[in-house]
Amino acid sequence: MKIGILGGGQLGRMFIQEALKYDDEFYVLDPNPECSCANISHFTRGDFNDYDTVLEFGRDKDVVTIEIEHVNANALEELENQGVKVVPNSKIIKIIQQKILQKQFYEENRLPSPEFEIMDGSEDEIKIQIPFVQKLNTGGYDGKGVQLLRSNDDWRNLWTQESVLENLVDIDKELSVIVAKNESGEIKTFPVTEMVADPKLNLLDFNICPADISDETQKQIDVIAKQFIKSADSAGLFAIELFLDKNGKVWVNETAPRLHNSGHQSQEGNANSQFEQFYRVVTNSPLADTDAFGFSGMLNLVGEENHSGKVKYQGLEEVLKLPKTYVHLYGKTETKPGRKMGHINVLANSREELMQKLINIKSLVNVIAE
Repeated sequence: MKIGILGGGQLGRMFIQEALKYDDEFYVLDPNPECSCANISHFTRGDFNDYDTVLEFGRDKDVVTIEIEHVNANALEELENQGVKVVPNSKIIKIIQQKILQKQFYEENRLPSPEFEIMDGSEDEIKIQIPFVQKLNTGGYDGKGVQLLRSNDDWRNLWTQESVLENLVDIDKELSVIVAKNESGEIKTFPVTEMVADPKLNLLDFNICPADISDETQKQIDVIAKQFIKSADSAGLFAIELFLDKNGKVWVNETAPRLHNSGHQSQEGNANSQFEQFYRVVTNSPLADTDAFGFSGMLNLVGEENHSGKVKYQGLEEVLKLPKTYVHLYGKTETKPGRKMGHINVLANSREELMQKLINIKSLVNVIAE
């Protein structure tokens, strides 16, 4: 098959790396000639937000998919009209790439999500009470386009663009569940993972599997995953980010219609990774077994503050000596503060051992500029 991918970042890179064991051709569209996928695919330099560019790129492909949701979904819709398979379909991409439509989708399909108000950029009175979260309608990514307004002094920081204003949840844990569906209607769900964020960068720091949750919490998540995949009405792999509040209720934060950072530990921690599963989805193959092997976790390798330039991984040699520890670099030559440059997966026999290993590795390795 000729598989076209909009976006050439690390998610596409790891997908292609996994899928190269099969006999397919991988084509990537990205504006950056030095992107993570450039050297491992048939690469086309171009803007995946440009209608004509996406249309031209996708016309001769058997299937077109995405590794970033900020793409021209109207062009994907036209490709569908021309008989090209698009996974996930353009309709669910359009919904998810706009926070307002995404929140309305949750409301319409009885998916529990924090109460919200839509701000359209006009002078209409805002009724929501502080504290609340503001999410820009489009363009937000990796913690960008999201801010927390905690006090009356923060009103002056309110963005005036179209956005969602969302009630603050009293969070106990941040969780994620990845669910996959192929065209044949087969559905498989990965074990729930627990996310620990870096409060300064608003990026995922550690990812832990399995999550430390009760049977009741698991039941709520099972219902959400089932309802979401039914309502989405599309083949695809979806990462549903969740909040567990202090009262034990699970809320949907947001959803990514693609591979996700919260599933990276599945590369060594599960019978099959999210990348293998995504290949099965895109090619409408039987879905893969997702069972977890004991405890697994992931640590992001992120560019240090005050370091921009040619990347150097300080302490990586020490990490490579550690047992059941797996390094994944993204082929990015230039680092900058907060940029995701790679990740490290770890296996352990207990949650305590896993946390100890992750904390130790975090102290050993730094991503700096030469």
